[in-house]
Amino acid sequence: MTDMQHALSRRNFLRVTTAGGAAVVLSTAGGVGVASAERRRRDLRVYVLVVDGLRPDEIEPRVTPNLYSLRGEGTHFPQARSLPIMETLPNHVMMMTGVRPDRSGVPANDVYDPAVGEVRTLDRPSDILVPTLLERVAATGRVTGSVLSKEYLYTIFGERASVRWEPEPLIPITDHAPDIATRHALSAMVEETDPDLVFVNFGDVDRVGHADLTGTTLRLARNAALASTDAQVGRFVDELKESGRWDSSVLVVLADHSMDWSYGHRLISLQWRMDRDDLLADKVAIAQNGGADLLTFTGQESERGAAVERMRRIALEATGVLSVHRPEELRLAPDAADLVVYCKAGWRFSDPTPISNPIPGNHGHPVTEPIPFFIAGGHPRVRRGATSSAPAHTVDVAPTVGELFGLPAITGGYDGTPRHEALISREELAAS
Repeated sequence: MTDMQHALSRRNFLRVTTAGGAAVVLSTAGGVGVASAERRRRDLRVYVLVVDGLRPDEIEPRVTPNLYSLRGEGTHFPQARSLPIMETLPNHVMMMTGVRPDRSGVPANDVYDPAVGEVRTLDRPSDILVPTLLERVAATGRVTGSVLSKEYLYTIFGERASVRWEPEPLIPITDHAPDIATRHALSAMVEETDPDLVFVNFGDVDRVGHADLTGTTLRLARNAALASTDAQVGRFVDELKESGRWDSSVLVVLADHSMDWSYGHRLISLQWRMDRDDLLADKVAIAQNGGADLLTFTGQESERGAAVERMRRIALEATGVLSVHRPEELRLAPDAADLVVYCKAGWRFSDPTPISNPIPGNHGHPVTEPIPFFIAGGHPRVRRGATSSAPAHTVDVAPTVGELFGLPAITGGYDGTPRHEALISREELAAS
């Protein structure tokens, strides 16, 4: 049998028809089936809802009334930030592990991999080097679920969750399932298996934002996607209330990064600049991550020191470059790259050629750090109507959710911080 056949042989499949008539197929770990009446009486359910690429200033009553209402009802962190590199894969991994990329193994979407001698996407389950909440919570006898709209998110988290949805139908080019399909899958999973923890990614806002040619002006397509995604979140909240689950629910709502738009003439291409240098020619691999380029010297080790300094100088001379960093400065592992180069707001990288990145919407650079982050829900531990000035981060999700479930920190401790400001302590509840 092939590896894929072995993997399929270990899975069970549930075919669910939603109330709206949509058919959803879920794969499950052995022993996970339809939720029993006893399971439905549990007193804690946690849903981590990621609206991919959402900017904090885009939550407002006219376009996103459901997100706006949820934010006001719970605890809001207006100073929340994504962490380097401000891309989808590293920040989703940080959410589920509670550790920074120098420990998680996932510093960016794309990196140069010396084992294969080329740039690749970090989309393999083995790329995550530490345990995630999905298997840690499941190891306590609870059920976890993943509903991830993007193909590479589904593949990197693999079979860690007890119940998984493989994104379908995938839209060509974007490799993601539309948010209406994602919400149908989420609703079906909750109704059928009622997991204790579900990790969800809604991808439309990000994917439309990348392609929105009006992003620098009207953002017409962007606003349409925002309204559509907001409606799906609102429908899911309504279902929690209608089913009686709301009173036991905690919703952690955030983005993995925000978004920045650039005009077509604000492109930075570093590859040709490196290749015209005698020392660096054909010896610099560039992993482009939208607003960040990861540069790796592939020549002789004895030349690395001088080469990296030359790479730094050349990068800083390019118009539109904001800053250049060694990976350790950003809490990335030393082997992630030799240098990380950020662009200025309103610019984007396009490597290896000036036509490699035609999309106007990008992230990865510092201007895309601000994210929405709030904790809401009907559970009695949710602190209502509060605002915290704490600089919450994506890496704080795992320790916060772990505290709710009473999990110890992972080996070596969390890099993130439990957001106690959003939770009423058990002692407070007992005393009230």
